[in-house]
Amino acid sequence: MLNMETYSMSQIEVLTRISAHKLRIWERRYGFPKPMRTDTNIRYYSDDQLKKLLNVGVLNRNGYRISVITKMSLEEIHENVTNILSNITSEFQDEINILILNMLEYNEKEFQSVFQRSVIRRGFLETITEVIYPFLNQIGILWGTNKVIVSQEHFITNLIRQKIVSAIDALPLPLENAPSIALFLLDSEDHEIGLLLSFFIAKSLGWRVFYLGQRVPANNIPDFVEKIHPDVMLTLFIAPINNTEISKIQRMFNTISGIPLLVSGSPYLTNMISECSQCIHINNPQEFIEFLKKH
Repeated sequence: MLNMETYSMSQIEVLTRISAHKLRIWERRYGFPKPMRTDTNIRYYSDDQLKKLLNVGVLNRNGYRISVITKMSLEEIHENVTNILSNITSEFQDEINILILNMLEYNEKEFQSVFQRSVIRRGFLETITEVIYPFLNQIGILWGTNKVIVSQEHFITNLIRQKIVSAIDALPLPLENAPSIALFLLDSEDHEIGLLLSFFIAKSLGWRVFYLGQRVPANNIPDFVEKIHPDVMLTLFIAPINNTEISKIQRMFNTISGIPLLVSGSPYLTNMISECSQCIHINNPQEFIEFLKKH
């Protein structure tokens, strides 16, 4: 059984974006990486190997041959990766790799550096939608398999949260007659980053935002709607939902008549909202942006 510091080949493949086929070829030809094996001969990799492969993936995507990389010291690898990230042509995936590494190593200084470079090059919105959002999706495999401990998750998400909140505060106030949107998470939801991202997007597009935040009781929503009458509402589902909660949520859906309710999150949402006439499933930030622009 694998422990907290070991990763299967499929996990390494998802996190580093190095294919399993390429990993096997490298292992056979260059003796790198050197995976451990279970009693049934299944490859698995250590935490240190993952960290090195995250950097190796950046180098390899940017033209460095593995035969050259395997001869580099760790210091040389780090120096070359830093140079790549400083280049205006570096890819989103390169930065995502390094953000994963920053999370595993609790490295706030490097996180700040990667984030700031991206904002300077692309702007805040594109950094969030093209780097941070895919980063959070990619490390979902770690959260789902207990490969990231709670402190690592909280460390990185709180750094991201600080950035988004500061950016929201820096935006101008919307016009009084601007369309309004209410953003909320229900009782069992604590993962706020996606909701804050939605706040930033809506406010940057000139919408008035009513931000209700985390763990809002479902039975409070109808009262809010009756008093405020927002033009649109949005909620996200990240945590697993049991049948009792689904029934409660569906009753809440039924009390919100005539207001578009944008719903995003886990794949099982499709079935849950199938009977909700005003519900619209949003798959990613770009779909949300397009909806707000058209509404």
